[in-house]
Amino acid sequence: MHLKVKPHPKFKEIYQVMLEDGAQRLATKNLTPGLRVYGERLFKFKYVEYRVWDAFRSKLAGAIIKGVQNVPVEPGFKVLYLGAASGTTPSHVSDIVGDAGHVYCVEFAQRSIRDLVNNVAAYRTNISPMLEDARMPERYAMFISGKVDSIYCDVAQPEQAKLLADNADVFLKPQGWVMLACKSQSIDVTMEPNAVYRQEANILRNRGFDVKEIVDLEPYDKAHAMIVAQHL
Repeated sequence: MHLKVKPHPKFKEIYQVMLEDGAQRLATKNLTPGLRVYGERLFKFKYVEYRVWDAFRSKLAGAIIKGVQNVPVEPGFKVLYLGAASGTTPSHVSDIVGDAGHVYCVEFAQRSIRDLVNNVAAYRTNISPMLEDARMPERYAMFISGKVDSIYCDVAQPEQAKLLADNADVFLKPQGWVMLACKSQSIDVTMEPNAVYRQEANILRNRGFDVKEIVDLEPYDKAHAMIVAQHL
């Protein structure tokens, strides 16, 4: 069986791949040909290099496979990424937004930001890493030029939706979008995960967002959901 690649029917610069063994995966075009970020498979199709996007390593890939209807990450977009860790998902976002876009990456853990800088940002001019606390957007406001099209939030904090909305107040364009990778165990281990997702979605609604969808990320991530919302 031959390897096949086709564009995702809904989302720009995201691709569906059928591997030689028939397995189906997502992929993005590699902005830095020849370089891996997290050991992912690289392959060429019609002279273009792609990176397999592992849904067990990336909540955004998991959400796409689980049928999320809105992915506010497109070529040319400026994205604020809160909780960038060592850069697995940000690197695929970087592939999608391309040279005309930009990914502002906020990460609090020194070890993670070191990996992000050395393995990802050093080779990608469209990524700006910032060692900052996402609870204090005023501390990194000077490093972000203009407003961003969307904010992606993946932080293990108790007040995830509030933190996201606080950043949106400072950085998000009118009618801009947010994606919240909601970790129920970081918020309240005693509550049912679905109750936590509803609670966080309501916080976003109270802060002026239209919540479009809540997508459970099982089996890729346990007790996680992706909440997608647009600012009214």
